Amino acid sequence: MRKVKSLIQARFHKYILKFKQPSGTSRGVLRTKETYFLIIDKEGKKAIGECGLFRGLSIDDRQDYEEKLQWVCDNIHLGLKELLEETIKFPSIQFGLEQAFLSLNSNDKFELFPSDFTKNQNPISINGLIWMGDKQFMKTQIQDKIEQGFSCIKMKIGAIDFEEELRLLEYIRQEFSEKDIELRVDANGAFSPENALEKLEKLSKYQLHSIEQPIKQKQWSEMAKLCEATPLPIALDEELIGVFSKNQKKELIETIKPQYIILKPSLVGGIGGSNDWIEISENNNIGWWITSALESNIGLNAIAQWTFTLNNKMPQGLGTGGLFTNNFESPLFVNQGSLVYNKELNWDFKLS
Repeated sequence: MRKVKSLIQARFHKYILKFKQPSGTSRGVLRTKETYFLIIDKEGKKAIGECGLFRGLSIDDRQDYEEKLQWVCDNIHLGLKELLEETIKFPSIQFGLEQAFLSLNSNDKFELFPSDFTKNQNPISINGLIWMGDKQFMKTQIQDKIEQGFSCIKMKIGAIDFEEELRLLEYIRQEFSEKDIELRVDANGAFSPENALEKLEKLSKYQLHSIEQPIKQKQWSEMAKLCEATPLPIALDEELIGVFSKNQKKELIETIKPQYIILKPSLVGGIGGSNDWIEISENNNIGWWITSALESNIGLNAIAQWTFTLNNKMPQGLGTGGLFTNNFESPLFVNQGSLVYNKELNWDFKLS
């Protein structure tokens, strides 16, 4: 008996994003970024989702990642709900699945959440990201972001001399007051529990909005003490990675009691996982915002469209897509410190 071809099929495609210039973090310098596209075909209709694996950071940075992706493709007929349950420990695959099924059920495979963002060019306020480097490189970036109209700047710290970083913050504050520029810093866990509070006290002199992940994750007791004593608000970022169940999430939030949490859908279980974190945080009077994690414009598009529906007026941490030489042309562009979606601009997404 001849085997009947499934009405729905899927495949994945590995893609290496190339940085325009090496980008420094406290975990090292990034030159390339690996990602995967999940492509679904149902009766001739194609849909796309990005599985934004982040080597060295994602909990699903595992040897069997591609094996799991192939399993997803082989079992795409199971449907979204069951596939999400089977990929609980692969958050970037979960997010890729959510995107692909949204894309499949949309009239326009790239318009996943129709809204005033996609239809009327209503903007999303975003922060301008300052990458680590020597003083002059960081200073040039700061000047560029200010000239581009950003009212919120996020500066990565922890890689160069701390006193040098303080002088950079002082330079910004000499030129721009707290009312002119909102300043966020991201330590990516660079401080030690022993010196973190002292460094937070020095940083607080520059009227910062917040600091992300001052010490490495999985030190709940030390982080809880910091959040209680801190002179400036602390936002948890990497701390949320690898926390899968809703009960674990609740325990983390109620133990550490941060001032904010930052949600990267590719790292915390996509839209479903992020929604759990938002619900728990709001129940505990904790603020939050959404951040991309170096996805291509495919993943960024999904994050931005979903973020707009959340109606959070804080500047979001949405990348601009301009970091890579081989990104895909899209309707997303940055204007005066905001991300805008212009439907007059076409997507240019082609994979062999």
